[in-house]
Amino acid sequence: MASSTLLQTDLEGALPLVARGKVRDLYKVDDGTLLFITTDRISAFDVVMANAIPNKGCILTLLTVHWFKVLSAAIPGLQTHFRTLDLPPQIPDHVRERYMYRSMQVRKLEVFKIEAIVRGYITGSAWSSYQKNGTVCGIEIQPGLQESEAFPGGPIYTPSTKAELGEHDENVHPDQAKEIVGAKYAKRIEELALSLYKHAAAYARERGIIIADTKFEFGLDKDTDEVVLVDEVLTPDSSRFWPANSYKVGQSQPSFDKQYLRDWLVSQDLKGKEGVAMESDVAGKTEEMYHAAFERLTGRIWEDVISEKMWNS
Repeated sequence: MASSTLLQTDLEGALPLVARGKVRDLYKVDDGTLLFITTDRISAFDVVMANAIPNKGCILTLLTVHWFKVLSAAIPGLQTHFRTLDLPPQIPDHVRERYMYRSMQVRKLEVFKIEAIVRGYITGSAWSSYQKNGTVCGIEIQPGLQESEAFPGGPIYTPSTKAELGEHDENVHPDQAKEIVGAKYAKRIEELALSLYKHAAAYARERGIIIADTKFEFGLDKDTDEVVLVDEVLTPDSSRFWPANSYKVGQSQPSFDKQYLRDWLVSQDLKGKEGVAMESDVAGKTEEMYHAAFERLTGRIWEDVISEKMWNS
């Protein structure tokens, strides 16, 4: 597939727009179904860049569907919101190609207003917090850890609030998550997030990638009272992926995600600033990292996956 970039969707009135997020645009298909379209927009530090990463939306969508299949096989009874990669028939023929492989039809659910973050290794904001006061999101961590070290007791659950577009997520203690979503659902979300991380981390490690941390989102099926895995899953946008063959405790790690972009923003004193356009080498390096993550985790060249249409449901 030729390189292309999609910054914003336009279905020419074929479906009503429900919302635009940092990366995804949501449309209503029917009363029980939404169309998630993943654009090529990229955000860092909760700010969307002015330019985009070519075909990033296809990579995120196909990788998410891959993880849905892997995790559903690993965890009996796991529910996801995914229905199909097929576009709904309402989409006009002359724009369908533009949205193929970056769109998925999903169940419409009530989404819990927390992000379920699981951290297997101490890095990023967790490392900064630990250096200051020995805690991560209010959780006491044993002293003496080095940067990028695995948490001695196993992965930890550190939820955050789910901010509106333009606002910033806020890390909260797991006890505060109970106040946001209720104790019953908070417990189930925590258990499910940790289980998902452990299965995914083992799968990725076999393929040469360490998942340092990741973010899950969940919805509620009101008919069955089940907690359902939604949104993107274990992508370079929502996770830190480190190459296992160069991992070394006591330093920051190279990564297959948008850490290169984050580092560039910090180095240029652009962290959190609106309207920033990535330099071409920064965008190119980020695109390269996304391709590498996809290919290692799926064992496929992503363009081949598209051309073979093996992902259509």
